[in-house]
Amino acid sequence: MLAKEIREKTNEELLQEIDTLKDELFNLRFRHAVNELENPNVINSTKKDIARIKTEIRAREIKANV
Repeated sequence: MLAKEIREKTNEELLQEIDTLKDELFNLRFRHAVNELENPNVINSTKKDIARIKTEIRAREIKANV
């Protein structure tokens, strides 16, 4: 997910996206544990997407308080 796409979404959409990505991350970790995951790098990219979204949410909170 690109930063541009994240900035265009509302906070509610971002929170929903985080929930979706956390569910996906759980499933990816489970599939990795039972050796069904073809590309384990997907786990890292999913974690980075979650971090990007959380960073944008925090930046908006800081901007609103200033």
